[in-house]
Amino acid sequence: MKIYISADIEGISGVATIQQLVNNSEYQRFRKLMTEEVNAAIRGAHNGGANEVVVADGHGNMSNIIIEDLDPRARLVSGNNRVMCQLEGLDETFDGIIFIGHHGRESASQAVISHTLAGICVKEIMINNKVVGETEMNALVAGSLKIPAIFISGDDQYVSEVKETLPDVESVVVKYARDRLAAELIHPQVVHEEIEKRVACSLKKANEIKPITMEGPITFEIEFKGPQQANMTTTLPTVQKISSTRIKFTCDDMITAYKHMWGCVIIAMAATNGVLGSANA
Repeated sequence: MKIYISADIEGISGVATIQQLVNNSEYQRFRKLMTEEVNAAIRGAHNGGANEVVVADGHGNMSNIIIEDLDPRARLVSGNNRVMCQLEGLDETFDGIIFIGHHGRESASQAVISHTLAGICVKEIMINNKVVGETEMNALVAGSLKIPAIFISGDDQYVSEVKETLPDVESVVVKYARDRLAAELIHPQVVHEEIEKRVACSLKKANEIKPITMEGPITFEIEFKGPQQANMTTTLPTVQKISSTRIKFTCDDMITAYKHMWGCVIIAMAATNGVLGSANA
C-alpha cells in the first residue's frame, strides 16, 4: 500500500501564532514539532499496512521538515519550485492521501492562522461555484487520480470545515481554536499517539472511502486581496477578470486547472508590490 502525506504547519499541535512560524528560534521549535507530527503519521501508515510513504512538505517555501529527524521509511519532497505545489509527485500509484497539520480556509471561521494557499494575495478560491480550502482542493486533485483522502489533522474548526466536504475521512483534532491567533493546545505526545492510532485505522478502511471528484470542465474563480494581483494574472490569455479583484478560468480537467490556479497565484504574489519592483535597470 502506497500513501502520500501532504504536510503543513499551521495545523500542527502547539502552533498558535504567526510569530512562531517566521525564521527565528521559535520557528526551529515548530519545524521540529511538524517533523514529529509527520513521523506519527508515518508510523501509523506502516502500522496500517503501508509499505511505501512519500511526504510532501507544503508550508511556506516547502522546506521545513527536518530530513535527518524524519522516519527513514519515508521519502521527502522538499523545495519550492514545484509544478504541482503541495501535491508534487502524486500520481495514480498511490492508494490514499493524508493531510497533516493543515488549516482552515481564508475568512471561513476562527480556525488558527486560516488562509488559502497564499495569505498575501488569495482571499477566496471557488471550484465550479464551491468555495474550497487547500485540503478540499487537494483532495479533488487526488480524487481525479482515483485516490481517496483518508485522514486529516488540525484544529477543531478546520476539521469541522473539511468534514462538510469529506464526511468519511478519519480525523484528529490537535487543538481548539480560540481566535485566528490563539488556541487551546493539546500536548504533542497525546496528539502523536492519537494520530498514529487513527492513521492506522484510516488505512484499514481506505477501500471503503470513495475519492471526491468533479466532472469537467473545471472553472476556478479566485478573489485576490488587491486589484494589482488580479490584473496581472490576465497576462495569461485564458484568464478573465470579472471584477477588480476577481478572476476566472476554465480547463478541461482538474489537474490542468490546478496547475493553472497555481500559476495565477505565483503571478499574483509577484504582483503584490510590483513584478519588476526589485529588478535591476
